[in-house]
Amino acid sequence: MSTTLDRAPQTMDSHVVSGPPGVALQKVLLGCGVLYAVSYTLIPDIAGATGYAGYSPMSQAVSELSATGAPTRAFLTAMIPVWSILMVAFGIGVWMSGRRSRALRVTGALLFAQGVVGTLWLAFPMTSREEMVQGITPANDVGHIALTVVTIVLILSQIGFGAAALGTWFRIYSAVTATTILVFGSLTGMDAPKVPRGEPTPWMGLFERINIWAWLLWIAVLAITLLRTHPDRTDERTNP
Repeated sequence: MSTTLDRAPQTMDSHVVSGPPGVALQKVLLGCGVLYAVSYTLIPDIAGATGYAGYSPMSQAVSELSATGAPTRAFLTAMIPVWSILMVAFGIGVWMSGRRSRALRVTGALLFAQGVVGTLWLAFPMTSREEMVQGITPANDVGHIALTVVTIVLILSQIGFGAAALGTWFRIYSAVTATTILVFGSLTGMDAPKVPRGEPTPWMGLFERINIWAWLLWIAVLAITLLRTHPDRTDERTNP
């Protein structure tokens, strides 16, 4: 009788410790978010500095590095699938972290969706400034603008649901991030019409980068926060 009782906890313990492989996978997937944020911050401008003579990160958009005719287009086009895979992986990791949080699962789904949508940038590159000034506005620019709008909606939705899933400090930080994105996104949008008219845009590149970097930093902070949170301690206030 005592032998049977002694064995029962051992059986239960062996079942419980079967979880670590899943936790390890979750951490790897969340780590993809940090890798995405760091690589997307550094690689475009490194490529611009080394392979695009005359490119100005202060006055030119990030999209111009992969625009039609840009010398860095081939390299950055090859990076798009890599970034999409990292984002999809991160979205899955966030979803796995949301066992007890519906808002966090929605955040993961939105990140996953962005990774999938990101592959469409391959089909809709920005037209170069030189061609725009000549009055060339092909269909790819319409698609590029549409994808920009979809991406902004996805990003703000991610921030909103992510804020709802985590603690007060993260909600405040998310609100600051969203405000930064809206302000500098608007400033970038105000400069965008000047590009096809051939007018100078001395600060457009900086405005857009602050906009993008704010979101990328949020991605990294979200990933690190979830990496430091025990899988069973995710905020339960958003449970179904």
